[in-house]
Amino acid sequence: MVDYHFRAGAGADETSPLFFVFHGTGGDENQFFELAGQLLPGARIVAPRGDVSEGGALRYFRRTGEGVYDMDDLRLRVAQMIAFVTAQKAECAPRKVIGLGYSNGANILAAVQFAAPELFDATVLMHPLIPFTPPEVDFSGRQVLITAGKRDPMASVATTQALNDYFAGQGAATTLVWHEGGHELRHEELAATQLFLSGV
Repeated sequence: MVDYHFRAGAGADETSPLFFVFHGTGGDENQFFELAGQLLPGARIVAPRGDVSEGGALRYFRRTGEGVYDMDDLRLRVAQMIAFVTAQKAECAPRKVIGLGYSNGANILAAVQFAAPELFDATVLMHPLIPFTPPEVDFSGRQVLITAGKRDPMASVATTQALNDYFAGQGAATTLVWHEGGHELRHEELAATQLFLSGV
């Protein structure tokens, strides 16, 4: 297992929801840590730091260009992240395991779900970009929120809609929330996330 550098905060008790948060390119384990505590009070928060550097900007896996992923590296990093999440989960007895990721963080989170659909009960994918066809797996009983910008230069409306349709087609309860902007996070996304998490 990769020994990720991570930041963690204790939950109310060992059955508290386990909330993993994944930063975007150039972020780190602090990017969403405080926000996570506001979105899901009482949860045990775990925020791993991406261990791939792209010109000094931290990421969770390599790419060879914008929207062009190194698929061999992605497979390796997904396996490592699955091991990390599984190990963290084994240290407590959470009633729910929830993930939230933005941009590159959303992409590694989604890829982990494709490989281990049983690992997360619910996920929030903010501005994901999955430029490949995911496998056929069963997401029955899982909840997925996708948030996106209609003018996002990185993740098109079509690819975002396709990802939402994929999760729905595999049995997940999906919610797709748009804003009128680009790749930036906006207030309406955070409000939708808070509402989503309150129902999880």
